[in-house]
Amino acid sequence: MTSAVITCAITGPIATTDDNPHLPITPEAIAESARGAHEAGAAVVHLHLRDEQGRPTADLEIAKRTVALVADSCGALVQLSTGVGLSVPFEQRERLIEARPRMASLNPCSMSFAGGEFRNPPDGVRRLAARMRELGIKAELEIYDTGHLDVALALAEEGLVEPPLAFSIVMGVRGGMPATPTALVELVNRLPAGAIWQAIAVGRSNLSMTAIGLAMGGNARTGMEDTLMLRRGVAARTNAELVERLVSVARALEREPATAAEVEDLLRLPAA
Repeated sequence: MTSAVITCAITGPIATTDDNPHLPITPEAIAESARGAHEAGAAVVHLHLRDEQGRPTADLEIAKRTVALVADSCGALVQLSTGVGLSVPFEQRERLIEARPRMASLNPCSMSFAGGEFRNPPDGVRRLAARMRELGIKAELEIYDTGHLDVALALAEEGLVEPPLAFSIVMGVRGGMPATPTALVELVNRLPAGAIWQAIAVGRSNLSMTAIGLAMGGNARTGMEDTLMLRRGVAARTNAELVERLVSVARALEREPATAAEVEDLLRLPAA
């Protein structure tokens, strides 16, 4: 098997420091956590942003500052979330790409998301995809359910998303697909030739489903956005701990963690 791309989702939009006091919130804490995750083996760091009250934000100045701090702290590739948080309007979220990260998430569909609504209107998604292509920002296509793949492929057919297509198969969110091997295999079997994909699973299923994804030849994501627990009854103190755990799984499968340079080549990222 080839090397494995390990991504670390540093913070996410939902958990708070009440859930885990070690959750990085400020730009400085996010950058420091990104450095630790990168040193532990993550080639990519997936970033959500928080305001001074710890709430999800699409503030462009916070985004620019955080992206710059992460770039100064380590050599990981920055993947900025345009999902942000359920309470943040799409029109604010889409402006985040003006922070010019190397990569950013692109959510092709609206959906029920736990107790809320994750709004991604079709015209807005197409507009965001076009702007990302214009800026040379690689789209990470987040697939929460089977029908989302069809919409993502339609974007590619329109030329709004360039190959190689990069998919994140997100499992275990209430309102999306379940975190089961069957669901993962079904999606992977439908991916187009040459697609790059990673497994993401939230909560208790994080380790088991990412391990299955790695065994299938895919890539995998972990981090405090996806799970706050290192193991049953033990909260993670750092994102690096979660990355180290996933790296150990990858190496047990004889897959070394990919370097950032290898990911640049794999995804054909434009020069920084």
